Amino acid sequence: MEPELLTLPLGGPVPNNALPARLYRAALKGHTPAQIEQHLSERGWTNAWRNGIYGFHHYHSTAHEVLVIVRGQARVTLGGEGGPQVQVEEGDVLVLPAGTGHRNDGSSADLLVIGAYAGGREPDLCRPEETDVEEARERIGLVPGWEGEPVE
Repeated sequence: MEPELLTLPLGGPVPNNALPARLYRAALKGHTPAQIEQHLSERGWTNAWRNGIYGFHHYHSTAHEVLVIVRGQARVTLGGEGGPQVQVEEGDVLVLPAGTGHRNDGSSADLLVIGAYAGGREPDLCRPEETDVEEARERIGLVPGWEGEPVE
């Protein structure tokens, strides 16, 4: 399955990453939360959680993140203020390289997201207005690549 590749600008208050974000449409549609967590874990994406997506711009400088839309739909801005918006729905999978900004700009009341991190890394939570972007870029540079895509 080929993803949509979303290249985001570098050098702003949200660092983003030279690696593009990836959007796999309907890749895990019809799977239960437990099946999705098992699927991700088998591919090296662990420390899973279930919730939604924060409604403020943020990024993780210590881990690559995957977001799977289990139920509902959302409109997500990537890359920081003025970045592209993507509409995601059940089964869609977003792969966000470390530093990739994201924000929920509106979602259905039933939204359920499973998130996980490549290689079992622990994420930090960086908000552009509260984080030294140069220090964040240094941390991002230390994050190893992921071994396998969360979908095939």
